[in-house]
Amino acid sequence: MANTVNLTDIFLRLMDQAYKVNSKTQMLDAITQTPPFVGTNEVQVMKLDMVGLGTYSRTDGYPAGNLSATWETITLAAERGREFTLDRMDDEEMLGLVLGNLVSEWMRLYVAPEIDAYRFAKYATGAGNEVGTPTTLSSSTVLAAIDLATSTMNAAEVPEEGRKLYVSDAVQSYLDAAVTRMYGNESAISTAVRSYNSMEVVMVPQTRFYKAISLDAGATGGAGGYSDNGADVNFLMLHPSAVLQPTKLNQVKYFSPDVWQGGDFHAWQYRLYHDAFVYENKTEGIYSHVQAS
Repeated sequence: MANTVNLTDIFLRLMDQAYKVNSKTQMLDAITQTPPFVGTNEVQVMKLDMVGLGTYSRTDGYPAGNLSATWETITLAAERGREFTLDRMDDEEMLGLVLGNLVSEWMRLYVAPEIDAYRFAKYATGAGNEVGTPTTLSSSTVLAAIDLATSTMNAAEVPEEGRKLYVSDAVQSYLDAAVTRMYGNESAISTAVRSYNSMEVVMVPQTRFYKAISLDAGATGGAGGYSDNGADVNFLMLHPSAVLQPTKLNQVKYFSPDVWQGGDFHAWQYRLYHDAFVYENKTEGIYSHVQAS
């Protein structure tokens, strides 16, 4: 008689994790000035407007000039959060993989993309310069489009040093194909363009690069995140001094099953209170190029 063996599933300590890159706008955090949102949800930023030189008169002296000093109100509006719970035994039977990976993977897969999408939408909407006719670019047109954006910002006297060029994944491939290179006997070759005319080139997945987005309230356990609500962005040319991306609260709280009172659960609570702004006097520090709808 043949033996009958019941095979038991063996679960390995391996995670089938989705591919997602981390935040693309985080590099601006250290560059932009963060105002102290302490005890309030808004701050006042000084905005100065002046006039140029006039003709000096040897009879009447100096020509009078107008000086306007007003306060620009910046109010935080984006409050986001989520709570997760996991039964003690569920975690034990999953070899502790959920407990050890949940927060870091969730932040990478969902929080970082939403923060980027929110900020890029604000910057694309607030851009003082925008392509005249929305266009779907190609490898034969991408350099001319970027050069036009550069000359537009030069004409507006936006500082050249420190400009960033954020490009969609498609535009990155067009840019890589459009730039001519000379190769020698290199054993390793990279065709990726990481800098163009002294601007750092940063590739942004199209899934977080829109002119407008909608934030899901997440009223049910299966809903949340964001969705596109505007044209796809091809590229943004941006000087960091034109934008502000303050974060007042970015907090993760964890409760063990021995502490959590709602059941024998591990529990996580995450809250994010932030926003993104374009300074009213510095809108020309952003050039937005969007796709044809």
